[in-house]
Amino acid sequence: MLKNNVLSKKAIINPLLMLSAMWLGYFLQLQGFFESCFGAIIPLLPEGLLGIITSPLLHGNIDHIVGNSIPIAILMFLLYQFYPMVANKVFILGWLATGLLVWLLPPIDIMTGDYLYTCTIGASGVVYVLAFFLFFSGIFKWNMKLLTISLLVVLYYGSLVWGMLPEELFYNLQEPSKIAWQAHIAGAVVGVILAFMFKKVGEKKKKYIWEFPNYYSEKDDKLWQEYIENNPEDFMELPYKKKDDIWKHLDELRRK
Repeated sequence: MLKNNVLSKKAIINPLLMLSAMWLGYFLQLQGFFESCFGAIIPLLPEGLLGIITSPLLHGNIDHIVGNSIPIAILMFLLYQFYPMVANKVFILGWLATGLLVWLLPPIDIMTGDYLYTCTIGASGVVYVLAFFLFFSGIFKWNMKLLTISLLVVLYYGSLVWGMLPEELFYNLQEPSKIAWQAHIAGAVVGVILAFMFKKVGEKKKKYIWEFPNYYSEKDDKLWQEYIENNPEDFMELPYKKKDDIWKHLDELRRK
């Protein structure tokens, strides 16, 4: 399934660079460089604009960063391996657009309608961008190889869809959930939009020349005439099975 059976260097290097940046950001957090909400997305407040760039590199604890590191590595590999022409655009635009959308969403408690002062950090928004781009891009292009990637994403990350819904809808929580479902749904929306934007860019479904309307080949015509002259008995009244064999034989001759 690798393009031309070659493993892309960017499909290895870029995920490693992203993981290095994430773990460096987490290390700096442990050293006190990003205290309180500094570097996080704080919706609708100017001090939260920095988080559009920095928040995917910051995480709340070791479980948080480990949980994001694995899908980031896998999904970025798939993006750069199978969508090399648009990979950088998808990754960068997805990162920034998701962060901006989270910043623009009003931080309201959906159960009470109260205003919440929230600080959103973590790379989960980027994970949703990549997952939804890879899934819908394969569908929009309707390419069998890329559709296989879509199915792999569904198989391993199909449960991501539940992360787009607030936990308050399923559990009676004593305090607001710490899961940033706004970042998840923003990433999903951006991923679908990017898949639609770039649906005509990159590898397309292969179409053979004889599949085009009004196709004509002098070589095919000559083979057909020679076959008629050499095998007149094949054009007598024959069972359908034998006729099918004739067409298969002609198709084999044409492909040589």
